[in-house]
Amino acid sequence: QVQVVESGGGLVQAGGSLRLSCAASGLTFSSKAMGWFRQAPEKEREFVVTVSGSGRVADYADSVKGRFTVSRDNAKNTVFLEMNSLKPEDTAVYYCAAGRYTGISTSPSKYDTWGQGTQVTVSS
Repeated sequence: QVQVVESGGGLVQAGGSLRLSCAASGLTFSSKAMGWFRQAPEKEREFVVTVSGSGRVADYADSVKGRFTVSRDNAKNTVFLEMNSLKPEDTAVYYCAAGRYTGISTSPSKYDTWGQGTQVTVSS
C-alpha cells in the first residue's frame, strides 16, 4: 500500500531551524507532486508548500516564503522541508502528502495519501 511517513519534528527556539523528512513507498514517487501542510490545534489545516514530481517547480505559502525550502530525492523516495528562521506561529503538526498528479497543487483535495504528522513547536 501507499505510505507516507514524516519525521524530524521537535522543539526549537524562535529563530532556529528544523529539517523535516517525508519517506514515501508504494507509489511512483517521481510521478507525483508532494505537499506539506500544517495544522494547529482547533485551527484549519493550511497549505505550506508543494513540489512537482521532478522537484523543479515549487509553490510556497506567503507565510513561509523565503524561510522554508522544499527539496526531494527521487532516488530515495524522500521529500524534505528545511525550515529556517522559525517563528512561534509556525507551531503546528506538519503533514506530508502524496499528490494525485505530477503538477503542484495547493489544495488538500489533490492529495491521496497523508502521513501521520510530526509536531513542530517553536518557543518564544
